[in-house]
Amino acid sequence: MNYSQTLDYMFNALPMFQRIGAAAFKKDLSNTISLCNHLGNPESKFKSIHVAGTNGKGSTSHSLCSILMEAGYKVGLYTSPHLKSFTERIKINGKDIPEGSVVEFINQNKPFLDELKPSFFEMTVGMAFWFFAQEEVDIAVIEVGMGGRFDSTNVIVPEVSVITNIGFDHVQFLGNTLEAIAGEKAGIIKKNVPVVISQRQSETTDVFEIKAKENYSEIYFAEDTYCIEKIGVTPDLEETVYRVGKGSDTFRLNLDLMGNYQQKNLGGILKTIDVLIAKGYNIHFSDIEMGISQVVKNTGLKGRWQTISDSPKVICDTGHNEEGIKFIIDQINQTKHNQLFMVIGMVSDKDVSKVLSVLPKDAYYYFVQANIPRAMKANDLFNLAIVEGLNGEVMEDVNEAISTAKKKADKDDLIFVGGSTFVVAEINEL
Repeated sequence: MNYSQTLDYMFNALPMFQRIGAAAFKKDLSNTISLCNHLGNPESKFKSIHVAGTNGKGSTSHSLCSILMEAGYKVGLYTSPHLKSFTERIKINGKDIPEGSVVEFINQNKPFLDELKPSFFEMTVGMAFWFFAQEEVDIAVIEVGMGGRFDSTNVIVPEVSVITNIGFDHVQFLGNTLEAIAGEKAGIIKKNVPVVISQRQSETTDVFEIKAKENYSEIYFAEDTYCIEKIGVTPDLEETVYRVGKGSDTFRLNLDLMGNYQQKNLGGILKTIDVLIAKGYNIHFSDIEMGISQVVKNTGLKGRWQTISDSPKVICDTGHNEEGIKFIIDQINQTKHNQLFMVIGMVSDKDVSKVLSVLPKDAYYYFVQANIPRAMKANDLFNLAIVEGLNGEVMEDVNEAISTAKKKADKDDLIFVGGSTFVVAEINEL
């Protein structure tokens, strides 16, 4: 098979949660374990960092990767979902897995995959582990797909586990209380492996502390070490400036990820680096400075409060649950503009009403529909939005909606595109 045929096989022969939802979800690690055994257990042949959480795990994973790259390490990075190309999911030092390696993996293992019938995600995890082992990375940053306990990535024994925060997302799979969701995320905590919690939350602290104690794991709450304060942006508006307090020391860091919500991630990133340094990793403060300021350049991260055009300004963000959207709305309110236009689409298995209830009533909306089976019909979204007092129109195609909004907007207006990762993925300008 060539690359195009290989992608067709992966997308069509293997159930894919991002596209079809619940039918592709398995509360079981047996397929991943069988695949890893078949591949010679590549997950045991490289060191790793495991990152879970409701919001912020992607940004945290890319930031850790960038710092380690600046420190001179050969770094694997596994994240999901991809925005534009499947190869974005598996990277080494910011470079996507070659298409030829994707073809090689499938061609070598197709008879076994046909027999095992793993999900798309299980297969992708196996491919990432195989590639990282084959390329002999020094360390890989592995982002959890969903939850933690039964996530396919949860066969690794990392150097350190990281849990960014806990919010309401995928409640039909993970539970409908923060405590229950935390219990699933805490499933990545391994025996004698330290764990960093980026954000202390009253509902979840005990869950993490009990799980860490059971596993004889040191637990670190980032805010016990770091006090993070946003103090502005650089003159070119391309970096956010943070004041960081650590004990009696105070220093500044410039972060090229512009979302205000990165303030919640930064302490966890820094504490994780502290843990790695204590384990003997050779990471200097200059590596942290450079790594934090060049996350996008080093890793190719897209869709995090990203400006895709100016005059009028068009910004996109992949935030897609109530907590993520609240942070986005807060930042929109801090961004100078006249009229606000919102191009919004969602997936049908989210708590859409909660998200709609926090969206600004004074914006004009274009309700769109990503080109995946899970997408909520734009008309259905429109009908729910009307109940919440939102005003707008249905325009299913994402790029047509952006183009129409640009024609309607003045140069000082603001257009926001989001509501779903899959809406952002369809932006031509991204």
